[in-house]
Amino acid sequence: MTQISQPHLRTPLPGPGARRVVSDDARLISPSYTRSYPMAAKRGRGMYVEDEDGNQFLDFSAGIAVCSTGHCHPRVVAAIQAQAAELIHMSGTDFYYASMNQLAERLSRLAPMPGPHRVFYGNSGAEAMEAAMKLARHHTRRPYFIAFYGCFHGRTYGALSLTASRPAQRAGFAPLLPGVFHIPYPDPYHDGAQATAMSLEALDRLFRTTTPAEEVAAIIIEPIQGEGGYIVPPEDFLPALRQICDRHGILLIADEVQSGCGRTGKMWAIEHNGVAPDIITIAKGIASGLPLGITLARAELMGWPPGAHASTFGGNPVAIAAALATLDLLEEELMANAARVGGEMLQRLRGWPARHAAVGDARGRGLMLGIEFVSDQKRRSRDGGLRDRIVEAAFQHGLLVLGCGANTLRLMPPLICSTQDAEQALDILEKCITEQAKR
Repeated sequence: MTQISQPHLRTPLPGPGARRVVSDDARLISPSYTRSYPMAAKRGRGMYVEDEDGNQFLDFSAGIAVCSTGHCHPRVVAAIQAQAAELIHMSGTDFYYASMNQLAERLSRLAPMPGPHRVFYGNSGAEAMEAAMKLARHHTRRPYFIAFYGCFHGRTYGALSLTASRPAQRAGFAPLLPGVFHIPYPDPYHDGAQATAMSLEALDRLFRTTTPAEEVAAIIIEPIQGEGGYIVPPEDFLPALRQICDRHGILLIADEVQSGCGRTGKMWAIEHNGVAPDIITIAKGIASGLPLGITLARAELMGWPPGAHASTFGGNPVAIAAALATLDLLEEELMANAARVGGEMLQRLRGWPARHAAVGDARGRGLMLGIEFVSDQKRRSRDGGLRDRIVEAAFQHGLLVLGCGANTLRLMPPLICSTQDAEQALDILEKCITEQAKR
């Protein structure tokens, strides 16, 4: 793949190669996958992805916030190759890997809560959340969980019972796990100064009516809501939630699958609020594209016996090698880069509501940024149709972005993103907004 510094489109989109892949996909692959546009990826380097026809795209999706060090970072590739030549699998469920301990020690040092800690390895964010739920019930001997409307925690049975971001994810699968309740996630843009009070009142109402606090095992929250719209909660919310959990003996589980691993400019998004969770779930960006899910908990909570939970492939040595290389890069430079470049982007984005009537809000931290589109700024009327047209138009201009929530476009590029990459992406988006808002 030729190194370039801007998108390069050789064919109309989609080209013949991409059309062939899309056609075969329709015949062979489960229709449950969601695709925003017909991009058939073939190879990637750094900030760019090339499709089957040689078109090269500036990637501001990072494989849904997964490719944190960019595509095929040389140091990550080298770590994967070296490990694959030594040992690919023996199963950490029945045997021992020294690297499992090495990564656990590293994560313990980086954890957002006091140690000591223990780690459980799986293969995905959903698996990490399933482990966290089982652990919370096992430790507390309590049956109930509280999550938030708009949240996304995975699609496996227990994780799906927490997930509440769109009906299509749950339709046809009831009954789900009993004992899961939801309250509103505080949204400062739509609910204003009352956002925290409204959410905490809903939680108090649960305690006073249907869900005794002393029977709640855990409250599960995304420190920045991901699929629900890249919503940054008010500064006072997470500290207040921590106090409530402490008062009632409830565990606080932070889902850092999308917001963690340096994406917000800190290792964990919850660090921006100075709050220590009891358990965190980790995946996506931790291994730069290899499957690895991690449940990290205060050691005293992980008292379950052998056989209580396990994973054949979790903690695979090749995935762990990628994770260790990723953490090296994050700590050396990429976390600081995310904070700097993300801050530059947010400064420019905050001027867009005044420049573009279709932009209602711009928000985020680091390189986890959301742009909310509206049909009426005064009423803050959500315009998901316009958002979808802008996502498609960006693709046609060589920029890969994705939506989230009802009407938000999210920017989650690899953490190697430069100021030049950021300016280029925002220039394309402004052009697309101007074009599509006229329709």
